[in-house]
Amino acid sequence: MKDGIHPNYVVSKIKCACGNVIETRSTAGDIEVEICSECHPFYTGKQKLVDTAGRVERFKKKYGISG
Repeated sequence: MKDGIHPNYVVSKIKCACGNVIETRSTAGDIEVEICSECHPFYTGKQKLVDTAGRVERFKKKYGISG
């Protein structure tokens, strides 16, 4: 293997919008995410509408759907 071509593999923290922090190792450094396993509806069993940038409203407006 050649020396000096591999990226640094460092300890990084993944921070979720819910406040959960997960410590792991990565080449990317610290990472911020919107949804993690602590707050994702699939893992928690709670229904939660995750609407990114008003997609549902834009769809309803575009096709004239009320309700």
